[in-house]
Amino acid sequence: MGSAAGTCEIVRLPEDLLSAALALTTPRDACRAAAVSRAFRDAAGSDALWARFVPRDLPPIANGVLSGPASPSKKERFLRISDRHCPVLLADGLRIRPATKNPLLAYGFESMWLDRGSGSKCYMLLARGLHISWGDACYWRWMDLPDSRFEVAHLRNVCWFEIRGKIHSKMLSRDTAYAAYIVFKTLVESSGLDYPPQKASIDTVAGKKKIRKVCLQSYEGRHVNRQVTVPLTPEYNKSYRLGHGRNPVLSQERTDGWMELEMGVFYNKEGGDGEVRFSLLQTSRTSKRGLIVQGIEIRPKKLG
Repeated sequence: MGSAAGTCEIVRLPEDLLSAALALTTPRDACRAAAVSRAFRDAAGSDALWARFVPRDLPPIANGVLSGPASPSKKERFLRISDRHCPVLLADGLRIRPATKNPLLAYGFESMWLDRGSGSKCYMLLARGLHISWGDACYWRWMDLPDSRFEVAHLRNVCWFEIRGKIHSKMLSRDTAYAAYIVFKTLVESSGLDYPPQKASIDTVAGKKKIRKVCLQSYEGRHVNRQVTVPLTPEYNKSYRLGHGRNPVLSQERTDGWMELEMGVFYNKEGGDGEVRFSLLQTSRTSKRGLIVQGIEIRPKKLG
């Protein structure tokens, strides 16, 4: 009886008031609220609500990316921008313009999307926008793959391996925890990507540097990179286990067929103004080859 009475009271509330209340939650919560009652369903689909979920400080989006046969509703626009499997292209995303005064155009981004659960901004740093040591044609080559929208970097053979990227803190959602991931594949003939492990680091706006051991290629447990078919000798397995005694972070397989390796986690505070820098480094004299780099993905991460 009390529940029915409460529902009747909700029905009497104006839609704009319900929309304002839902705007204090998240896109995921708003979608869940739509199942509560017709009043909430109408409020949860309103343009006023979904306009609040799309950040006002979105970077410039390439012309025509969001165009269609009809003008989309605010909710449809949000769902389009939050499609992780088809991220929107950014204006000038293929050019690095270090001389520009606008940090939104200075870092060579490929694409961005909104996290569908929280509405936070996510990015993929295009391989062409990364700094790759010894990145000339003798050691790396650029190539196209059917499952990548832009050129990827193929490691031919190096001993000194270093990949660096950066993003301006104002590009990110405020008061949000983020993780950075290098997105890659390996060839069957790859080598030197497992042991010794690599070193990943993140330099935050606050000047803190976080360093961790990581491993691009793993052969143990559920972290097996299925593209690798070369068996390891018992001696190599032994050295691999000894070298990984400090539990480096291992790569994971993604749903899109690529692999990803978490480089680190950082928190983008309110009012931060500066660059967040990422690096992946391995400088032993062992030969390294057979790595294909798509880019560095930056997306929110739940802590705890």
